[in-house]
Amino acid sequence: MAKLTRLQRVWCWVKRILLGFLGLLVVLVLVGAGYEMLGRKNADEKFPPRGKMVDVGGRKMHIDCRGTGSPTVVLEAGLGTGGSLDWTLVHDEIANFTRTCAYDRAGIMWSDPKETPQRAAAVADDLHELLKGAGIDDPLVLVGHSIGGPYIRTYVGKYGNQVAGLVMVDPSHPDQVARLGKVVRVDVDPKQASTLLHTAKALSWTGLVRFVISRGERPTLRSAEETKKLGDALTISAAYGSLSINGETSELDGFDRTMDDARGVHSFGDRPLIVLTAMAPFKPEQLKELGMTVEDGLRFKQEWKALNADQAAFSTRGRQKIVPDASHYIQVDRPEVVISAVRQVVDTVRADGRATAKNSQNNGKVASPPAVDREM
Repeated sequence: MAKLTRLQRVWCWVKRILLGFLGLLVVLVLVGAGYEMLGRKNADEKFPPRGKMVDVGGRKMHIDCRGTGSPTVVLEAGLGTGGSLDWTLVHDEIANFTRTCAYDRAGIMWSDPKETPQRAAAVADDLHELLKGAGIDDPLVLVGHSIGGPYIRTYVGKYGNQVAGLVMVDPSHPDQVARLGKVVRVDVDPKQASTLLHTAKALSWTGLVRFVISRGERPTLRSAEETKKLGDALTISAAYGSLSINGETSELDGFDRTMDDARGVHSFGDRPLIVLTAMAPFKPEQLKELGMTVEDGLRFKQEWKALNADQAAFSTRGRQKIVPDASHYIQVDRPEVVISAVRQVVDTVRADGRATAKNSQNNGKVASPPAVDREM
């Protein structure tokens, strides 16, 4: 009987400890949820949309247009939670010579989420409706980074009559998983991050995602001005990160469908096109994180260069520009290279327009665009 009593006492203490842990967990969850609610409220108050909200089929999408002039440059961000803010270091500079619009895809930053699956064709449809709603009907120069490359490639296939030129910034390629997988011994499929993103999405209401993102690294750039400008943008992006994770997850889920959509577009005709390719070698810590050797890294970069070259060949006036000292985010590492490429394409589009107008005045016929020097 005494032995039973001791067991009962032990069990009583175990229950108290478990209840204590449970109570602590409940408190932490409540505090985290409160932290998240307050964070979302503060984000709305401190960081309202920089551009305007446009109705797209009952949803609101954010577009931030700056500057004047035609053609209109449209900036298409890569996969992530930054959206329009990914172009912080180049947006105003490009807007100095033509109207330039950055926007947020569904569920990213200030744009409302959508219930239907996300893929390149759906992104193109959203952008088409967004531009129409914003009253933008002049020729477009599309600038796409990373997965933004397949997005603008698909847009050309669906709404090519609007597109006058393109700049692809270290773009993704529909066949990259298969081709890169043949030259390196690691899994290069972006969908391997799916479980992590879905977990983050499920926990976003607890404040955990906000806490982690808010403590992310702030890179030091080449100048104090660039460092501060990007840091401010990252602060705003982090404020909306727990919401934007929904849009990012949806896009990753649609990755294979996006690549299928882009694969269906094989030509950009004779539109001026510049493909910027980042060729800075992987750093030792990056190789370790990716599970690659130095030799793997070199083979990866060479195949990536070839993938970019394939897309540069989509236009009879396409060319590839190697950026040897930039990582994947060329618009952050070397913003002036992106600005210069966009300026060249814009200037070519304008020259094409003047030539066509002059020829029409002379003989009433539409002339073919003039040839462009293929050297940068």
